[in-house]
Amino acid sequence: MNAYQDELRRVGRLMTEARRACVLTGAGVSAESGIPTFRGAGGFWKDEQEVRDLATLEGFLRDPKRVWEWYDMRRSQAKLVQPNPGHYALAEWEQQITTRGGEFALITQNIDGLHRAAGSQNVVELHGNIHLARCVNECSEELIPLPEPPLPEHPPKCPKCGGMLRPHVVWFGEPLNPRIIEQATQAAYSAELMLVVGTSAQVYPAAGLPYAARSHGAVIVEINLEPTELTSAAQFAFHGKSGEILPQLLELAKEEGG
Repeated sequence: MNAYQDELRRVGRLMTEARRACVLTGAGVSAESGIPTFRGAGGFWKDEQEVRDLATLEGFLRDPKRVWEWYDMRRSQAKLVQPNPGHYALAEWEQQITTRGGEFALITQNIDGLHRAAGSQNVVELHGNIHLARCVNECSEELIPLPEPPLPEHPPKCPKCGGMLRPHVVWFGEPLNPRIIEQATQAAYSAELMLVVGTSAQVYPAAGLPYAARSHGAVIVEINLEPTELTSAAQFAFHGKSGEILPQLLELAKEEGG
């Protein structure tokens, strides 16, 4: 057994022993299902002007029809893809932990809903969910499920006040929901084991969660295509596709658990 395989088996053992586990996922997990990342070749953003037009509150208020048409396009893309083996492995790991009376939280920066589609239950969506909307006037905190794309009107109207609905996503320049941040932070603080999967570990406050978890005694496992700023702080780091590494770890966890 080489050193890499030995480390995989050690993490598999930790996974089967953990009673309080946490996972942080980023765009890399969704990319393996065919969801484009935001920047770079094939990404959603072509330039900074497009960001300002399509992913800020100011851009939405200037041209809500254009923004909603763009989000309808993204929802259509999301409907065409399926969770990948990494999504399913995380959902199965959650089931194993909760079945034995443990605690599990999956914190994601992704807005596509693929973790829930794979069966994950305790999902903390830091940046919202593209399949939901909320009132731009904030007449209530109610989240409104959107119909299948395309929408019958752009922009859709709030059923309570008649104002515009906006996508339930965190745009550039907007703070994250304090309640959601609190949930994510508490999950990180209480974790014995934290997997950080498919994220560059550069976007805060999400990027600070693994360090918070480690400061409270958690073992940090990074799974990413390439090294990040977090790699040197993680006790274990595996570089490759999460859709391949996560199922492998899950199988090892089953072996270790007997």
